[in-house]
Amino acid sequence: MKHSFVSHLFCPKCNAHYNTEDKHQLCICGSPLLVAYDMESLALSFAPSQLRDREPSLWRYRELLPVIDQEHVVTLGEGFTPLLPTPSIGKDMHIPGLLMKDEGLLPTGSFKARGAAVGISKAKELGVQELAMPTNGNAGAAWALYAARAKIKSTVIMPVDAPLITRNECAISGSNLYLVNGLISDAGRIVADLVKSYGLYDASTLKEPYRIEGKKTMGLEIAEQLGWKLPDVILYPTGGGVGLIGIYKALKELQTLGWVQGQLPRLVAVQAEGCAPIVKAWENQEKASEFWPESKTVAFGINVPKALGDFLVLDAVYRTGGCAISINDEDLLREQQRVAELEGAFVCPEGAATFAAARKLRQSGWIGEDECVVVLNTGAGIKYPDTVNVKVPVLEPGERLTR
Repeated sequence: MKHSFVSHLFCPKCNAHYNTEDKHQLCICGSPLLVAYDMESLALSFAPSQLRDREPSLWRYRELLPVIDQEHVVTLGEGFTPLLPTPSIGKDMHIPGLLMKDEGLLPTGSFKARGAAVGISKAKELGVQELAMPTNGNAGAAWALYAARAKIKSTVIMPVDAPLITRNECAISGSNLYLVNGLISDAGRIVADLVKSYGLYDASTLKEPYRIEGKKTMGLEIAEQLGWKLPDVILYPTGGGVGLIGIYKALKELQTLGWVQGQLPRLVAVQAEGCAPIVKAWENQEKASEFWPESKTVAFGINVPKALGDFLVLDAVYRTGGCAISINDEDLLREQQRVAELEGAFVCPEGAATFAAARKLRQSGWIGEDECVVVLNTGAGIKYPDTVNVKVPVLEPGERLTR
């Protein structure tokens, strides 16, 4: 049965159009491609009330997803993660309306499962047999595992310093895993050569159009979970920036459908001080970023020196009246511990950066006390055990514990 209202692919730079029946990577001009839908037909036949009895997964939004035939859907139950009140940390920051979208509960332990689910499903529909991609860890883990479920071969290249758990996820899936003594940009060059030499499907960030469609479901869920009322601010940890681009795309689509009213949330791109090309570009009011040399941060998922979709991230920030902000490693690790102690949530370092950014923006007055603020925790803290360094007393058998 066919459900999708997908129309075509389009280039946000030169406005070239492509069909969705064939494999496409980048536009001929070098830009990422985005998915367009028949919004006019969709508005006439799709209403929020239809979601009421659907399964609690991202596939509840199938009309706004690119997979035409549902028999190609590859799923591990991803989506519809909780939007949790965080009253204790919110009180500590003087943001009583602070909410956390917790993506650490997804299959593979991070938000990357969303992009992998939709990207792999569409790849299966397009007849892809083998794919290749560079990764900082979580994306490779998700795509390797979903590819295994879809019976698609995968090759993943990741930096040697990537989290061990994500390396294990790739390896156990049967993926062809290689480590590079460098950054994700170095891994990307190896993948580009592999794709050119052997004709593999390039699943690199934004080099295929469908990962973003999975990520945009974060925005669809936030709107639905708030009763189709929009928050004032959404903070997102930004490396490649696909999630922020996707959230903006989702909110624009909901606006076009008439499901949400008023101003869109101010979008905040949160980066680490050791790798902040988007922040530097935003501060200089540039349309694109420059390569960030010698990038380094404990928030490994946002260690991306140059994002292919940087111009789309910046456009989303500018158009919503948002901002870009960087956080140092010491502050984000301190915030990670605060969130665990006050809320009982073990967030990932990237998620901790968004909490630290919210604190910083509240202190400066950029975020108001009465605003509804959503922070994205993009993964489970347990995937980054090395970021927590605590000394625990060791007791001898039979030793009495005194206080």
